[in-house]
Amino acid sequence: MFAAKLQLKHLSVTTTEGYANRPGGAQTLFLAEVGKEEESRNQTLTLRAFRDYQAGRRPSGPGARDLLAFFASVERQLEELDVTAPTVRRSDQELLNLLARRVGALHLGLANYCWFLDPGKALCLTLAHSAERDRPLAGMCDSARCPQATHHSCHREVWASSAATSRAFISKIGRGQKTERARLVVEAERAERIVAGIDAADHGEMHGTDQ
Repeated sequence: MFAAKLQLKHLSVTTTEGYANRPGGAQTLFLAEVGKEEESRNQTLTLRAFRDYQAGRRPSGPGARDLLAFFASVERQLEELDVTAPTVRRSDQELLNLLARRVGALHLGLANYCWFLDPGKALCLTLAHSAERDRPLAGMCDSARCPQATHHSCHREVWASSAATSRAFISKIGRGQKTERARLVVEAERAERIVAGIDAADHGEMHGTDQ
């Protein structure tokens, strides 16, 4: 159906499906499969983040405090269940039911997790003056400042590489390029702060904007 859309130069697959008398066909099935895969991925990542929390490895970033508070509430609910039914072994699915709100809110940034719970707090939407409030604008994400963003150990390599690249460029810039040098210094220092935050949080410490 996608091939037919391109061949007929229709604006959308829905139009092609209408002409073919197959409304809700391939496009609907494809989007349903994508949604299913995204939910499964989000479940895996949220569960991993919670397990890290239980092991003493904290998230970092502006949204870390809220995420930690949520994980603490989930842990309390698990403890209450253990009291009422101490012989029952908890399954991952039972835990995922408690984590469901965060699972549904998770969006992946380039080097962060975005927990899109409140559009009013989304820095990207504020900066873009966007009227669309159903999802974040990944291209405008500033995870060092957004109150719904967190950084985890899986993001460390990206930030460390960014810092190293910026420092390498700084060392090659001539004295006359003061504006470019200042920009790169800001980028390098920002990335280094995020790396430091990830390292501290990975050892159970609070750091910088996580405090």
